[in-house]
Order: sequence, then C-alpha cells, then structure tokens
Amino acid sequence: MEYRKIKDDDDEDDHDVASDLESLKGKSHTVASSNIALATLGGERTNWKRKGVVTCALTILTSSQAILIVWSKRAGKYEYSVTTANFLVETLKCALSLLALTRIWKNDGVTDDNRLSTTYDEVKVFPIPAALYLFKNLLQYYIFAYVDAPGYQILKNLNIISTGVLYRIILKKKLSEIQWAGFILLCCGCTTAQLNSNSDRVLQTSLPGWIMAIIMALLSGFAGVYTEAIIKKRPSRNINVQNFWLYVFGMAFNAVAIVIQDFDAVTNKGFFHGYSFITVLMILNHALSGIAVSMVMKYADNIVKVYSTSVAMLLTAVVSVFLFNFHLSLAFFLGSTVVSVSVYLHSAGKLR
Repeated sequence: MEYRKIKDDDDEDDHDVASDLESLKGKSHTVASSNIALATLGGERTNWKRKGVVTCALTILTSSQAILIVWSKRAGKYEYSVTTANFLVETLKCALSLLALTRIWKNDGVTDDNRLSTTYDEVKVFPIPAALYLFKNLLQYYIFAYVDAPGYQILKNLNIISTGVLYRIILKKKLSEIQWAGFILLCCGCTTAQLNSNSDRVLQTSLPGWIMAIIMALLSGFAGVYTEAIIKKRPSRNINVQNFWLYVFGMAFNAVAIVIQDFDAVTNKGFFHGYSFITVLMILNHALSGIAVSMVMKYADNIVKVYSTSVAMLLTAVVSVFLFNFHLSLAFFLGSTVVSVSVYLHSAGKLR
C-alpha cells in the first residue's frame, strides 16, 4: 500500500512537470508568434510610410515642374540661358548618382556590377538617349509660348501613346485591349481639356503647341524605350552606374548646346546671368524628379506613379488659378478626369 501510494505520488509529480513544460512551450510559442506579428506589423507600417513619402514627393515635384518653368519667366521671356539650366540639371543628377554609388561602395564594396569602369561596347549606346533627352528638355521650355502650365500637364501624357507604340515596335511587347482603349480615351481627354468656348479658336493650344507636344512625346517615348532596352541588356548592372554614364553624355551634349546657342550670352553676361531663386528651385525640381521616379519603382509600384500623375494634373490647375489667373473650365475638368481614367487603364492593362 505504501509503495503504491508513493508511486501514485511520483506519477502525479511527473504529470505536473509535463504540464508545466507544455505550458512553458505554449507561452514561448505565443510570445514568438506575437513578436513575429509585431515585426510584420512594424514592417508594413514602415513600408506604408515610405510609400506615402515617395508618393507625396513625386506628386509635388510633378505638379510644380511646369509651374516653376512658367514662374521663372520675366515679362514672358527667360532672362537666363535654358541651355545652362539644362546643363546644371544633368550635372546635379550625375552628382546624385555618384553619391549613391559612393554609399553602395562603402556598404557593399566595389563589384563588377557597380564599378564605374566600363567598356566601349557598353558605353557607346548612351549618347543616343542623351541626345534625345537634350532636344526634349529644350522643347520643354519653348512650348510654354503656346500652352499654359495645366495644359502642358495634360499634353505631356501623350508620351504614354508614343511609349506604348514604340514598345510594340522596338521591344516587341504586345499591348492589351485595355491599353489600346486607354490610348483612345487619352486622346479624347487631351482634346476635351483643350476645348475653348470663350474664343473663336476651338482649342486653347495652337497648332505649333500641339506639334511641339507631339514631338516631345515621340522624343520622350523613344528615349525611354531605348534606355529600358539598354538597362535590360545587362540587368545585373547597377542602375546608378548606367544613370551616371547617361548623365555624363547629357552634360557633354548640353555643353555643346551652350556653345552653339548661348556662347556669346554666357561669355559676355556670365554663366548664371538672369538666375533667380525660382530658377534654382526649377533646376532642383528637374533633378529630383528623376530620382523620385526611381524611388517609386523601388519602394512603391507603377500604380503610385499613375495616381501621382493624375493628382499632379489637378494640383497644377488649382495652383495656376492663383498664380497665373488660369480659368478652370468644365471642359478642362472633364478632360483631366478622362485623362486620369485612361492613365489608370493603361497601367491596369500592363499589370495584367
């Protein structure tokens, strides 16, 4: 009897110890799950904050781009040399790319994919998009003789059509039916936004303005598609290295443009003649816009870029009402809405 009682007590103690171990395991599993959940939640919050910052930055930069160009004029003319402004934009972008590379070298070391040294075969393709961007950026200043800032933001979306068509021709990428429908809506939206009921002219923008907008769209589309083809030719190559060489050739071409177009003015009046605080802001805006687009592609997605573009059109129009006495008509509002829908359809079709 005593032996059986002692054995029963030992069994009860073993059962209690096992229960305690199971309880501890359960608690530790619960704590671990809680830590994982908290870490995941913290990561999602950080990601959403990053997306929010990038989206706001791209929207502000995009909407203020046309406004700053128009605002930098004095008595309807540019007192500064637009070629020197373009040169400084390319120089700043080149410096930012080099700064990013320096940080990568410091953290990860120098590798074959992030070193600046290159071959002739790799670098010989960059002058073509650099030259295209040169002409497109110069036209960007002169188009404002025929179009206002909100109209420019609308017409700038024509590069979606040129990019889509050139994707099909050069990169052999098929376009979905949704994307083609988006192209048709985009043309209708751009035309609707330019309707003018207060004048004998049907459209607010004259024929030279439309021609310059179409040329800019073709230049931008071809340069963008060609640059993407270069990047995808060696996907492991660091994007900052490729950007660096693109901007180096951009600096070289803009230096040639300064000599051809503004050599006398720069020699007699100085490189920074006519510059103002608004001009400096405009240069910073142009340089940071490219960086912001890269950050959107890295930390967010293409939908964020679409929404930023759509909001920027309306934001530019609202700001222009106060700065330039822009008349926000019903046709412009309806046209910009149609353009926003078409841009979304183009992106949705691409994602599918």
